[in-house]
Amino acid sequence: MPSQERKKLKILITTDLYTTNTNGVVTSVQNLFDELTAKGHDVRILTISNDLHSHKEGAVYYIRSLPLGMVYPDVRMPTSFHHRLIQELIDWKPDVIHSQCEFFSFQFASRISRITGAPIVHTYHTLYEQYVTYLVPSKRLGNVLVRVLSRQRLKKVRILVAPTQKVEDALLSYGVQNPISVVPSGISLEQHHQRLTAEQRLEKRRALGIRDDQQVLLNLGRLGTEKNLGELMELFAQAQKSNDKMVFLIVGDGPAREDLEKQARELGVADHVIFTGMVAPSEVQNYYQLADVFVSASTSETQGLTYIEAAANGLPLLCRQDDCLNEVLKEGENGFEYTNAEEFLQDIDEVLEDPQWREAASKRSEEIAQSFGKKAFGEAIENIYESVL
Repeated sequence: MPSQERKKLKILITTDLYTTNTNGVVTSVQNLFDELTAKGHDVRILTISNDLHSHKEGAVYYIRSLPLGMVYPDVRMPTSFHHRLIQELIDWKPDVIHSQCEFFSFQFASRISRITGAPIVHTYHTLYEQYVTYLVPSKRLGNVLVRVLSRQRLKKVRILVAPTQKVEDALLSYGVQNPISVVPSGISLEQHHQRLTAEQRLEKRRALGIRDDQQVLLNLGRLGTEKNLGELMELFAQAQKSNDKMVFLIVGDGPAREDLEKQARELGVADHVIFTGMVAPSEVQNYYQLADVFVSASTSETQGLTYIEAAANGLPLLCRQDDCLNEVLKEGENGFEYTNAEEFLQDIDEVLEDPQWREAASKRSEEIAQSFGKKAFGEAIENIYESVL
């Protein structure tokens, strides 16, 4: 059926996260909202407030909450599951509910689905094996709990969306019986097609204390222990011994920042590591373009939207080997995957010492990123809604 003839739907998106700047779930939700709204659907978002105040801002409904920082940094728990704003959404009677998180907001989705009969589509964004040690000292026990709780919680879902084959494989290993559709989350390519002029780039680099002759390794995202930035800091310190023109630019913030700053001092590279803190989402493309290569040591990503954003901004990638990179990093073409320190050090030398390869890799990264636009993402999700209805 051509998209212009499609029925306009009432779509409710539920999510625990909506106001965090550098977070893949938030980016995915925002891009999905934008695309579905542009297609003429009536889309509303139900999420958790950052304080004890429930309120509504346009199409976004915030339910009051309390902090649960002792469980995991920035996690909040709603204090009401029967608030009048939730009743307003029940009375609105959504056609479909698209849940984005397995915890608190999933209870919103489950209750509204039970009352209205709207089917639940659920995107599984997070592989919790990387996070269980925040809650359970035994990683083995934690992994068992992840499998059991995922199976139980997802029984109410009509269809699961996996951002990558890596996530589908994990869900199948849990024994999940639901139909699964692999749909990569899209990014706003328009934003990442904006380019700084050479003069603007030099000016912004100088404002951060980066000399014109220095080469910049960039990591952008939440600074959590599961992102394995400590390994990158160690590798950077080793690489810096043979190339003192390298700078490590770390964009973002999070609970691991203090430890990373301490580590940089202990390794003697603090003068070559720059922490910017959080930056506005509208500015992230400018920070990618200050760098010469994007680096990551994380294996906790389900898709890794920052990898795609980096590629869209024309950066080569140097990342720890992970299945989520299969579609965005083509070995030797736009980057390299490493499995140990020796490979990282060899690859970083190859990347930084060959400007002609970097230029070709930059173009290849941009080509690869084209397939991850949010338009294709929105159309794929729209097809899933039609299939469950």
